[in-house]
Amino acid sequence: MAEKFKIHNLDIEYETDYRDIKYPRLEFKTGKLLLVLPKNYKDENKLIEKHKEWIYKKSLIIDSAKKEVKNKKIRPRSEKEIKDLIINFVDKFSKEKNIGVNKIYFRKLKSKWGSCSQKRNLTFNIALRYLPDYLIRYVVFHEMTHLEEKNHNDRFWCLVAKKFKDYPQKERELLVYWFSIQELIAN
Repeated sequence: MAEKFKIHNLDIEYETDYRDIKYPRLEFKTGKLLLVLPKNYKDENKLIEKHKEWIYKKSLIIDSAKKEVKNKKIRPRSEKEIKDLIINFVDKFSKEKNIGVNKIYFRKLKSKWGSCSQKRNLTFNIALRYLPDYLIRYVVFHEMTHLEEKNHNDRFWCLVAKKFKDYPQKERELLVYWFSIQELIAN
C-alpha cells in the first residue's frame, strides 16, 4: 500500500517491501520510491528523514526525465535484431576487456536494463530493442564492467569512464527512455 510524505514542495509517494535482507535500502528504479527493508525493521520514518535530501534530488531528476519523454524517438527492432546486436557488442567488449562471459539471457525486466550474476551470466532487458544503438552499446559495456567490479562504486565508474567519459549523460538518457518506453508499452 502506498504511503506519502512531504519534502520541501514535493509530495513523495512510496511503498515498503520487507525482505530477508540485512540492511535497508532505497530504490527509485521505476520512478517511485521503494523502501526495501529487513523483515523486522521498525523505523522507516527515520530512514526517510536520514535520506530526505537524496530522495528530493532523485525525485526532481525523475520528474524532469518524465517531462522529456515526448522528445524521444522510439525505433523498435525485432527480438532477433536486438539479440544479434547485443551478442555482437558482448563479443567485441569481451575481446577488448579480455574477460569472459558465461551465458547471455534476454528477458522482460521490470526495473532495469540489464544485470550481471556472480556466475558471469549477463541478462538484458528485451526492451533495449527500443533504444538507439549507442545506448545499447553503453548498457552492454556497463553490465560487462560488473564482471570486473560488482558494485556501483568509484572504481566501477572509473572503469566505465575509460570508455564512456559522458556516462552521466548516458545514464540520464536511459532514464528518459525508460519512461518513454513504459508509456509506449502501457498504451
